[in-house]
Amino acid sequence: MPAVPAKLAPDSATMGDWRTAPAVHLDLPVTDGPFQPTWDSIAQHYPGTPAWLREAKFGIWVHFGPQAAGMSGDWYARRLYVPGTSAYASHLKAYGHPSETGYKEVLRDWNPRKLDPARLTALYKEAGARFLLIQGVHHDNFDLWDSRYQPWNAKRLGPKRDLLGEWAAAAKASGLRYGVAFHHEYTWWWWQTAFGSDPTGPFAGKPYDGALTLADGKGQWWEGLDPRLLYGPDLREYKGVTAAAHTDWQPPPAGIFSRHGAYAEWYAKRWALRMMDVVEHYDPDFIYTDGTSDQPFSGNGTGTGMKSDAMQLVMADFYNRTLKKRGKVDTFSIVKFHPKFNGTVSTEEGSIPQGIRNDAPWIAETAVGDWYYAPWFTYDSGAMIRYLLEQVARDGNVAICISPLPDGSLDEGSIRMLKEVGAWMRVNGQGIYGSKAWVRLGEGEDGKLRTLPAGKLGKEQADFAFGPHDFRFTVGRDGSLYAFTMMVPKPGTTLKITSLGSRANLLGKPVTSVSLVGHEGAPLAWRQDADGLVITTPPEMPFATAVAFNIR
Repeated sequence: MPAVPAKLAPDSATMGDWRTAPAVHLDLPVTDGPFQPTWDSIAQHYPGTPAWLREAKFGIWVHFGPQAAGMSGDWYARRLYVPGTSAYASHLKAYGHPSETGYKEVLRDWNPRKLDPARLTALYKEAGARFLLIQGVHHDNFDLWDSRYQPWNAKRLGPKRDLLGEWAAAAKASGLRYGVAFHHEYTWWWWQTAFGSDPTGPFAGKPYDGALTLADGKGQWWEGLDPRLLYGPDLREYKGVTAAAHTDWQPPPAGIFSRHGAYAEWYAKRWALRMMDVVEHYDPDFIYTDGTSDQPFSGNGTGTGMKSDAMQLVMADFYNRTLKKRGKVDTFSIVKFHPKFNGTVSTEEGSIPQGIRNDAPWIAETAVGDWYYAPWFTYDSGAMIRYLLEQVARDGNVAICISPLPDGSLDEGSIRMLKEVGAWMRVNGQGIYGSKAWVRLGEGEDGKLRTLPAGKLGKEQADFAFGPHDFRFTVGRDGSLYAFTMMVPKPGTTLKITSLGSRANLLGKPVTSVSLVGHEGAPLAWRQDADGLVITTPPEMPFATAVAFNIR
């Protein structure tokens, strides 16, 4: 790690212009193969998104790590250094003041003894999931595998287990595809709160532990572990960094940390090498990089600080290594917010697109409650199922996070919710797995499409009421059109699907059969009128959340 320059006064340094700054070529070796570390080469050689993603459709986001210990939702590690937040209060109660026991002590003590990846993977598969997205490292910079490049890792500290290895083994044994998520590009600006101190109170002015050095550890439990490899450098000299660090969510202003160029290049190399380490040893089906810019290390958005070709290096190495191991490239890379590109898959975090998006593959991702556990979550299988229907009807795939407790177990509400989702998927999965969007994503009363509220899944989504006019459409792998209600109609109800009227002729042919998926009684009464397909529900409707009509 190169030396960093002597600190300047807070907010005294101006960021360099990211638009004119040259991109640094990191000059790291990649696995031999046709993919070179350039966007042009990757696009030229990538064979296209593997078919298994469309077939899978539904996955579980395993967003779990030591920040769960705070039981205060997302970003506990950063917010525990911000007085007035629930994370700060939780840390005071559980660990003491962050000037005396900081996040490094959380890493030392966190031990998810009840975490059983094989058992949880079986539960997720029972819920209908066909792939997992497993957290490799979050913004806290703590690697959850036996990391070659980061000594602050789960094999050396805390649980002293290769958690990623356990998840990977469980996924492979159960036949689920799996990806690994990397959020550590944020890290070196994300930790700026750890360099501050309380502004008032009995600990006012006493520094938190972010500024500790390797030498400070002599005689301490963490002797030999360099805190700088966890917390990074103090960057508060740059204008806007301190203010951004104390917001709920805000990166520093876009720009280049001009005085820290040597450190930035060193960190970007380690960022890439840590991902390559996982690809080499765990053979994931996809990789995921978090961000808000068009690529990691862009100098803009979450790429604040420098510009480099780190992402291209990682992707070229990933695809060449896949080709060597598997004989084909059936993997993909999620580069959050990268524009449409042959070689990447995009995401929609917490949002629901207005219309169908079938020009490029994408995964809708959200959390039940939040991205780490807190005790105030609402667990509702209906919200999960309706979120799935909203995104699949728009031609998306779905990954949903159900946050484990700090000990690695799921609470009763989560387990009940997953079992209910699984029961629904076993009946209705034929309209989900392998499906694609129809010419219309859905319809509502008086031609107005009512959409589930965006955001993390909670009480607002659970309480959102749909009516008998609200439908979502998919085309199943068998070619049938599936019309999903967004609620369960009462027995004997007459429904009209206006998109399927003979006058509109959106099917291109007359309707010849209509059946209710999961119904084993007498055939349905239905007719196709000029202004809609009219269906009468059977005298018994023992279903939950939503039902699907198979239409041919």
